[in-house]
Amino acid sequence: MDGLPPDFTTIARTRQRTLAAAIGCVGVGLHSGKRVKLELLPAAAGAGIVFRRTDIGPNGMDIPARFDNVTDTRLCTMLSHPHAPDVRVGTVEHVMAALAACGIDNAVVAVDGAEVPVLDGSSAPFIFLLDCAGTVEQDAPTRVIEILRPVRVSDGEAFVELRPVVSDGFEMAVSIDFAAGAIGRQAMTLRLTEESFRRDLAEARTFAMAADIAGLQAAGLALGGSLNNAVVVEGDRVLNPGGLRMADEFVRHKMLDAVGDLAMAGAPLKARLVAHRPGHALNNKVLRALFADRSAWTWADAPSFAGWGAVPMAAAAAPV
Repeated sequence: MDGLPPDFTTIARTRQRTLAAAIGCVGVGLHSGKRVKLELLPAAAGAGIVFRRTDIGPNGMDIPARFDNVTDTRLCTMLSHPHAPDVRVGTVEHVMAALAACGIDNAVVAVDGAEVPVLDGSSAPFIFLLDCAGTVEQDAPTRVIEILRPVRVSDGEAFVELRPVVSDGFEMAVSIDFAAGAIGRQAMTLRLTEESFRRDLAEARTFAMAADIAGLQAAGLALGGSLNNAVVVEGDRVLNPGGLRMADEFVRHKMLDAVGDLAMAGAPLKARLVAHRPGHALNNKVLRALFADRSAWTWADAPSFAGWGAVPMAAAAAPV
């Protein structure tokens, strides 16, 4: 793909990165249905990814994008301020996936409401914003978290497991199984790089079953959902006039979600993700299980790492 930034598989990244300039957009929240202004801002080395509620207080309130600040996983991933649990930001996974895949270690995601705008339901619009802003290297080294032994969480037939990997980087093997004929069983294996994320995952949209929408809206969810920002399935049919962007868009979006959710480890993972029917809850639980066992992981130097972007180790101090 012409014009893409260098692939991390060919150029090892050893320094942290942030945005070269601020950039923003306006959209609606998938669940709230409210207009939201989002701005992506540069941040200092070691700051990590932080979500800022600009509508609260004179200077806003910051919520570190960390697994232990995740407080709700119903249909999205929601972060809450560790000392003010009513201060929340939901639907963070798509922008987190874009930041991680593009190697952005330090940034502020400023929003004037309780939810990140859904835009088209994928990570592609956030990739576009990051490309427009550009990136700069910072005078601070990156590190990665290497998985030393398998860590697995499950819920019935569904499971998410992080395994050690021989090669550098992050590998994914994900499968899903839905009763709806339009989805059915899908599976995909991928070695995650910036290029593979852009090519294979970034444009995959969130999806919902038509029969569930009324119930979700009655519960105050999916109020901003439409055929413009989600794939809607009814039995064997996809209701979107334009159809799917790719035949297996559903499993690709599940992988996109996993990239965003696992980016909240506090640093990139040198690991192989193996998952069947994953979701936000299991993605978060596997990180909690990982960091509950100090023998299951170790810090590794970045020069040999060839995978996704990092959140610096300062943001990962809690699990140590």
